[in-house]
Formats: sequence, structure tokens, C-alpha cells
Amino acid sequence: MNTMEYKGFSARVEYSESDGCIVGHVAGIRDVIGFHGESVAELRAAFEEAVDDYLATCEKLGRAPNKPYSGQFRLRLAPGLHARAAMLAEAHGKSLNTWVSEVIEKSVSVAA
Repeated sequence: MNTMEYKGFSARVEYSESDGCIVGHVAGIRDVIGFHGESVAELRAAFEEAVDDYLATCEKLGRAPNKPYSGQFRLRLAPGLHARAAMLAEAHGKSLNTWVSEVIEKSVSVAA
């Protein structure tokens, strides 16, 4: 997956065969923000312009922009899996939250 970041916003980018350009969409917010470019430099500039325009529009309208992610999420696990994860975290001298965060970080780094 290809991503870009600017001012706390993340965007996913991909090549559009039908449009013949690189397109991007800001991820993790309810508002829709899209942009495109024919090169990486154009795409970067369009992304930054789109985020800046979004923030200016929100300010002009007197409303808060959507926040990308809070850093918190709830996760439901089967009780046995929860117990095994908690035991592994404890065995590594970590809280379950810290251990899960590290496991996700490793997995996301490998996937990127």
C-alpha cells in the first residue's frame, strides 16, 4: 500500500489506469478529500493543497475538521485468545496494550 502524510493526515495513493494518473484519497476521516497528479511531485503538491484547502474551508465554515484517528480502538477477542495474548504480554514484561501495539506496528511495517 502506498501512503503519504501531511499535517497529521494520511492518504492512500494508487495509479489509475483509466485516468492515466496517480490518484489519492485522504484516509480515516468522514469527509471526502481526493487529489491527483501525473508525477509523485505533482501528487505531493496536490495532496498538501487539498489538506490546506480542507482546513481553510473548515475554518471558514466555523467547524472542526475531522480528526484522522484518535489512537484508540476497541477490540473484541475470543476469551481464550485474550488470555493467551495477556500471558504473552506479561511474559515479555509489558502491558497488554503495549504488547498489542508493538505487534501491530511490526505487522504494519512488514506490510508497507
